[in-house]
Formats: sequence, C-alpha cells, structure tokens
Amino acid sequence: MDTAQPGIDSHYPLTDAQVAAYRRDGFVKLRNVLSAETIARYGAVIASEVARLNTGVAPLDKRDTYGKAFIQIGNLWTKSALVKEFCWSQRLGRIAAELMGVRGVRMYHDQALFKEAGGGITPWHADQYYWPFAGDNCVTAWIPLQATPAELGPLAFAVGSHRFEQGRDLVISDESEARIGRSMREQNYPIVNTPFDLGEVSFHAGWTFHRADPNRSDRMRSVMTIIYMEDGMRLAKPTTKHREHDRGAFMSDVEIGAIIDGKMTPVIYRSRA
Repeated sequence: MDTAQPGIDSHYPLTDAQVAAYRRDGFVKLRNVLSAETIARYGAVIASEVARLNTGVAPLDKRDTYGKAFIQIGNLWTKSALVKEFCWSQRLGRIAAELMGVRGVRMYHDQALFKEAGGGITPWHADQYYWPFAGDNCVTAWIPLQATPAELGPLAFAVGSHRFEQGRDLVISDESEARIGRSMREQNYPIVNTPFDLGEVSFHAGWTFHRADPNRSDRMRSVMTIIYMEDGMRLAKPTTKHREHDRGAFMSDVEIGAIIDGKMTPVIYRSRA
C-alpha cells in the first residue's frame, strides 16, 4: 500500500472556541482540515469505487425523494485499501474525539453521499434515528471532495437543534422535510446554510437536524462521510426496522447491551493521555 498522504494522520489543533461551538450548536465547520493534495488523492479512489458499486439504479426522475437526494454507498473502507487509509485517519478521528470530549472513538461506518447534477433535496432529519446506540456521543464528519458552493447543495444545520426531541422518530422523507422544517421555524432555530471551501469539513452530532438543497449545477456533488462513536458505546435493543438493519449490517457480532467492539467497528483513535 502506498504511503499515506502527509497530513492525514497529523494533529489538527482545535481551539477552545471551536469545541465550545460544537457542544453548544450541535455542529461545527472547520477550515483547512484536509489539503487539496489529500482530497485529490483519496477523492479519486472514492469516486471510482462509487462508480463501480453504483449499479442497477433507476433514472433520477423515477426515484422517490430519498432516492433523488444522493447516491449512497457505504462500507467503502472494506472495499479499498486507500479508502480504508482515509477512513482510519488519525487526524479526523482525533477531531471527533476532542469535539465530543472522549478519550477514543470507533468508526461506526462510512458512507459516500454523491448528489447528482439535478439531484433533489436531502430532507430534514437527524442521523441517530437510524443508529441503535445506548448513548448520544456520536458524530458525523461530512467531508466534501470539492469546494461546495450553494448551487451544489452544501449541508445546512439548525443551530442548537440537537437538544430538540420532536421529530427524532422521522425517517428521511417528504414528511420529515415538512414536519421538522416547520418545527425549526416555530422554535426559531437559526439555520446555517453556507458553502464549504475546499478542505473544509463539518462535524455534527447524531441528533442535530440538518438538510441540503438540490444540486442545481451540472456536476456531481461528491461527499464522503465517516460516523464515529465513543469507544465504549453500548448496543441498544433496536426499536425500528432501520435500527435492526444497522445492527445486522455493522454489529451482528455484538450482543444487545454489550460494548460495541465488533469487527466492523474498529477503534480509530485513542488518546495516550
């Protein structure tokens, strides 16, 4: 395997203000997390794997709202040594741990989320709806593989919404877009919907409500995501079919109530302190 791109495992020095913003707002956007060279190196292989694995998909105009939101390919780290190298980045894993205030993190799974030219909205939702976790120390790193101006549909966040419990029972859908959007307006949650510079990465908590506009450009919006959980997280009994699916896909070798430490949930970062 080729030597990792310099910087993929180096320390990103978070400020106290950035950590405080994440815990207060439920998300933070960080500039210059990845270099242009790093994104070019790993983005190319991620895009290649998405193209290879994205088979049998209906035309865009024949899909439902969820299907129009993005091409979704997960567990890429198990398909490519270079993608594994990227997903096991100490730089990204340490950021996740320090934002959450934990000593170590495991990867729950990765997902490429590629919004096609003409792709639709990503409706309002909270990621943790899908995850059978006994605790809330989990975070998604949203990693654009290009600069992402407004027309490509960057991720938007409702500031402080990780503390709002209504709507947590909604799957990504037209209903979630309408109901959660209405709640965010009624509760006066500010919405941050700003472009991402090249190398900028956001981290959002599992219960933070977020969405994305359509891709109004003529090119793909390519994004890689990595979901982290606190090392020591326990598996809760799944209460929905979606959580049952996730348990089977990522934690079939973990007992209900046990610490999640299976073959599909490797430790990515542990502090030596």
